[in-house]
Amino acid sequence: MSKINRVVARQVYDSRGNPTIEAEVFSKNLSASAICPSGASTGTFEAYEKRDTNNKKYIGKSVLKPVEIINNLISKKLKNQNIHDQEKIDSILIKLDGTKQKTKLGANTILSVSMAAKKLSAKIKKIPLYKNFFVKKNFKLPYPLMNIINGGAHADNGLRIQEFMIRPDKARSFSESVRMCFLVINELKSLLKKNQYSTNVGDEGGFAPMISDNESALKLIVQAIKQSGFKNGKDISICLDVAANELMKKEKYSIHSNKFINVDQTIKKYLKLIKKYQIKSIEDPFSEDDWNAWTKFLKATNNNTQIIGDDLFVTNLERLKVGFLNLSANSILIKLNQIGTVTETLEVIKFAQLIGFKTIISHRSGDTEDTFIADLAVGTNSNQIKTGSLARSERIAKYNQLIRIEEDLGRRAKMNKI
Repeated sequence: MSKINRVVARQVYDSRGNPTIEAEVFSKNLSASAICPSGASTGTFEAYEKRDTNNKKYIGKSVLKPVEIINNLISKKLKNQNIHDQEKIDSILIKLDGTKQKTKLGANTILSVSMAAKKLSAKIKKIPLYKNFFVKKNFKLPYPLMNIINGGAHADNGLRIQEFMIRPDKARSFSESVRMCFLVINELKSLLKKNQYSTNVGDEGGFAPMISDNESALKLIVQAIKQSGFKNGKDISICLDVAANELMKKEKYSIHSNKFINVDQTIKKYLKLIKKYQIKSIEDPFSEDDWNAWTKFLKATNNNTQIIGDDLFVTNLERLKVGFLNLSANSILIKLNQIGTVTETLEVIKFAQLIGFKTIISHRSGDTEDTFIADLAVGTNSNQIKTGSLARSERIAKYNQLIRIEEDLGRRAKMNKI
């Protein structure tokens, strides 16, 4: 049995230049490390991110106390634990915190250790990380939901919708899916330049042009798809992340313009967009507590559109069960730091797949060079992955890792169902 010797943590930095935690778990002469990401558009029910809010040297953003917790408390509690018993390791971490949303130790504190332990287990077994989850054979590669235009909380432009994405539905391999997106992105870049828009990128690598309305962005994407030699809605589909929490006021929404309108009017406008631009997926179309609006919308689409719950579910099993019973969505976004441990994340994925939900593994807007989620997507046979655009190394790292996994699988590599 391989036992944990010690756990060491350090403060490092994420893609926004903000401090975050890296934990390194040791067993004999081997070690593995993991870095925790951080979100900007966060749900109320997410697990708590612990920071040193009173540390003026880092304007309240440092994670030196969480690092201290790992070095002085968690390291002692995990000493001599079986590195391959992930459930036991995570159970100890959960009990040490003892709160529902991990407000005592912080989900970022716990998760960095949990991920590092999973990585070290695979390293000791001498297997790739993707083979250390619950799928043991017939691995499938996820389709990328690639962010190409940023809006909302991820950019400083006038776009209401947070993410405009493309999904290469006709790709027969992961490498091919990235190539298809690459072509569209380059066409879009040319179109933006032609129309005298900025080609600067937002937090997740998508372009952040000063476009004031959603439809202008959609028209540019449709044009870019066409000029790349593909058919919109067939070869490549447009997908949206609305992040509606940011756009609700007194049960009304300002998603489609600066004007607030009621749920029924908002749904009608969504349906027009779906039909006009052949949109195949919409994430967080309504706020995290507006369960009735979600149910109305799913029914209005006849379940023909992928409706993803992110802030609605926050990778939480109890909220997913409520959503399933209410017929609120048909897909779930999976973010490890929304719940705080690998074990809890896997429980949510298993249940989601059991009830027929599509699972989409996701990065955060403040991400790192860590590629854990790429292996997680393949190791759980998740349908899709969201990890930004073909820009910024913290996003590219995940795509490159998936290309390596595809190469490792060789002839056995297959794309998942959309």
